[in-house]
Formats: sequence, structure tokens, C-alpha cells
Amino acid sequence: MSLAFGAEAAPSPQPVVEGTAARKAEGIQVAQNGDYQVFYDGKGNRVIVDAYTGKVLAIQPPQTRFDRRALRLENRQRRVERVPDDERYYLDDPEDMARFRRRQMEDQRAYQYPEDDGGYYDNPPPDGGMVETFPPAPGRRDRYGDPLPANPDGIPAPQPVERQPLKEASIDPAQPTSPDGAVAPAEPSAGGKSAVNPSLSLGAREDIAALQVLLDRAGASPGAIDGRFGSNMDKALAAYREITGTNLKSTDATAIKAELEKTGGPAFATYSITAGDAAGPYVASIPEDYSRKATLERMSFTSVTEALAERFHMDEAYLKAINPGVNFNRPGTLVKVVNFGRLAQTPVTHIIADKSRKQVRAYDGSGKLVAAYPATIGSSDTPSPTGTHAVSRVAFDPNYTYNPKINFKQGANDKVLTIPPGPNGPVGSIWIALDKPTYGIHGTPEPSKIGKTESHGCVRLTNWDAAELARLVKPGVPVDFVE
Repeated sequence: MSLAFGAEAAPSPQPVVEGTAARKAEGIQVAQNGDYQVFYDGKGNRVIVDAYTGKVLAIQPPQTRFDRRALRLENRQRRVERVPDDERYYLDDPEDMARFRRRQMEDQRAYQYPEDDGGYYDNPPPDGGMVETFPPAPGRRDRYGDPLPANPDGIPAPQPVERQPLKEASIDPAQPTSPDGAVAPAEPSAGGKSAVNPSLSLGAREDIAALQVLLDRAGASPGAIDGRFGSNMDKALAAYREITGTNLKSTDATAIKAELEKTGGPAFATYSITAGDAAGPYVASIPEDYSRKATLERMSFTSVTEALAERFHMDEAYLKAINPGVNFNRPGTLVKVVNFGRLAQTPVTHIIADKSRKQVRAYDGSGKLVAAYPATIGSSDTPSPTGTHAVSRVAFDPNYTYNPKINFKQGANDKVLTIPPGPNGPVGSIWIALDKPTYGIHGTPEPSKIGKTESHGCVRLTNWDAAELARLVKPGVPVDFVE
């Protein structure tokens, strides 16, 4: 057994040269079965003794061991000094969170505190002070450290604590019951899509959502408006400054409010749900398997909230969170939505798909940035194209042809399938085809995941961003893929 105490083994209580042993020794080899005892002498030395033979294995003067207080200060200083600008982590970016976890593990390996010595050397006694030479004897003691009798008269001996296993945590939480005792029906399945939980937007802020609305109006899309800061917000802020030539600060509430008034008024508005909104048509759920998708008549929305969230460029969970208790299925209901303003109008003559930024940037004929959209661009398994390509055609509300021999393979499907059109289709509601077969810029059925997941090689935008870009481009517009 090896104990890393930073001092080399000594056959007898010999003086240890200051600092030398700590640098050379890798550990102390303990005899017998590895049992040892640690004592402190009157000079503060730590004496390590073999519990069986009584042989002194090592003597460690205070100078040869870690100064725990200095080590803590040093580690704290390292953490303060080592935060460069490029080490920002976003909770909504899986790659950032993976880097963050790796850095945490590196920190845990690099900053290992020495064995706890009870704080003795954090507050050492004055010169000549006496210290306990031997540890206290085992046994029950009172609050003053004096031994207690084994079983005083009249005082029952304490009963041993019987250890019992904890009850299993509820993997399937108890289901609410109706008044007649029956289990209440579960929430409808969301099929292949992630279920929306309004509680996910509890930390959202209205002032951040207002800033997102301002960015969206200027053509610097933040993706789905959710009232939260994140990587998509940072990209949109940088694009906004480039588009407008201003240096808007995210914390300047007065400037943000003034810009909102100039560009279309308040960030929020009231919308009355119509009979058409409530009627749909909607589908109960979207299956994950492509062969089952192909049997549907249309890849429609699954609820009023999903349809409204997309219409107003919002995250569905955030829409529900700012309208608590609202019945979205009743015509005439007033709901709070964002006022995103007008869409971009300037024709686009050049597109850059920036893989490192995870952003699509659109430029006019003079080379000025007119719009920027967060994007999911390919993956390691199915990378996006490289070099320069061109727009070949634009399709609104397209169907999707699945061919496992040309594209990827989904599940066990090994035949060509045609999936009907709709906003919940694999390519959403827009397809901007490129001159490279099977590749294009398209929409998505899950707008809140844009810029945070991977695609099958294409460039994926929110449906509303893809629709805006589709109206600004024409066949022949070059598309550069840059790293």
C-alpha cells in the first residue's frame, strides 16, 4: 500500500532535510497489511508508525507538507486568472456543455487537496505550545471529552440503530386520481417530438424577450423567442450591430425600448384566437418512424399552441408560460404574443453558411449583411457540403422523398418513401434546393433546437426564417460553406 504523504520512509526517527523528501518520494511503503498510525510530537512533526511492528516509517516536519491555506489561495487565484474571453459556456449548446464537463474533470484532477490534518497547520500553536502526542482513547465521551461509564445506573444503554434500505425512488410518479378513484388519463403522446413543459420557461425574462423581438425585427434572428440568453442570442446581437452599425448593449433597457418604438412599437401584443385557429386541422401526434409518417395525409401542427408559437416566432413553452391558465382551444380567447414586426425585404445575392458560427448570413448586392439566422449545419456523421454552391430552386410546403440508398437510413426503413408536406415534416415547410443533389436549406419541425443539435448534412433553419430567406433569394444565388 502506498500513501502519498510527500515524505520518504525513514527507518528511525531521523531528521528529514527540509523540502528534499517531499520532492523525491513517491509515497510511504507500509508493512504488514497496510495498517499504520499517525502521531504528532511536541514540535509539530507528524510521526507515521507501523501499527504492528511499532517501527517508525517516516517523520514529517511541518515544512515538508502542504500549506493548505496557501494551496487554497493559489487555486482560487488560478481560477480567477484563467478565464479568457473564449471560455464562455452556454447551457443550451451541447458542445459547450461537453467542454465544460471536461474542464471540470481536469480541475478535479489538477487541484487535489492534501489529506485533511484537522486544520492544525491552518492555525498552528505558538512556539513552545503543547499539542496532543497521542489521539484520544476510543469509547463514548461526554461534551467535555471525559469518558462515560459503559452503562450508568438508571440510564438505559443506547440501542443500536437498525439500518434499513431506503424506499425506492418513484421512477413512475404517482398518477393523480379522479374523484371516482380511477387514474386520470395521461398527457397525449407527442410522437417523435419532445414534449413541451411550460415549467421550462420559468426562468425566462420579459426584458430579454423584448430584446429578442428587436433583433428579429432588424433581421438578426435569435431563433425561437424564449426570453433567455444563450448562444443564439450572442450571435444575433453581433449580427444586429453589423446590420445597423450601432453598438447596442443588452443591458441598456432605455435604448432597447427606444429602438422598439422606432421599429414597430411594444415588444408584446394581444391576439384573439379565431375559429380557424381552434379548428386546425391538427394531427393527434407525429410518429417518429418514417413509414408511419408516410401514411398521414399531412404533417400538420399538433395543437393550437404549436401553430401560434410558430406564427409569432416563439418557443411553445414560453408562449404557454406567459399565458398561464389560458384555454387556447376556445375562439375569442385573448393571448399575449410577441410583436415581431415586418419581415426583411432586401433581395439577397450572396449567402454564407458559417459552420463554426452555426449561422446563415445573407448579403445584398453591395455586400452588406441584411439578415442572419441561427442554423444547424450538418454533423460529423453526415457533414454538410464544402466550397461554393448555388440555389437551384425554391419550394414552399414541399413533400419529402426518403431514399435510404442516397440519404441516411431511418430505423428499419429500406424502401423509398414519400412523406406528405406540412410544418412538421422532416424539412419543415420550406425547401431551398442547392445544385448539389439532395442538399438544401430548409425548415424544421422543432424550432427550439436550431443551432443546438445536428442535421443530416443540410442547413436547417426555423420554418419562419427559412420562409423569409426563400422570399429573398432566386435560383443562381451563390452559397458559400465556410468553416
